[in-house]
Amino acid sequence: MRDLIEQIAKSLVDSPDNVKVSEIDGERTVVYELRVAKEDLGKVIGKEGRTARAMRTILTAASMKVGKRAVLEILE
Repeated sequence: MRDLIEQIAKSLVDSPDNVKVSEIDGERTVVYELRVAKEDLGKVIGKEGRTARAMRTILTAASMKVGKRAVLEILE
């Protein structure tokens, strides 16, 4: 799933080399922290957060197969 988030983010931003995804694994929840360049932050979030919401929806659907809850945090 980490690769999924990374691929989506890299396709959205201007500088894909600055995309970093870290994974914090808990007992029932996995938190994915997405870091992009400051100038690409708006592209990842999208108008009114639509792009970020879509990424979270895809992540939630993919995490259902694993049986864990997945959370996506977009950091500066």
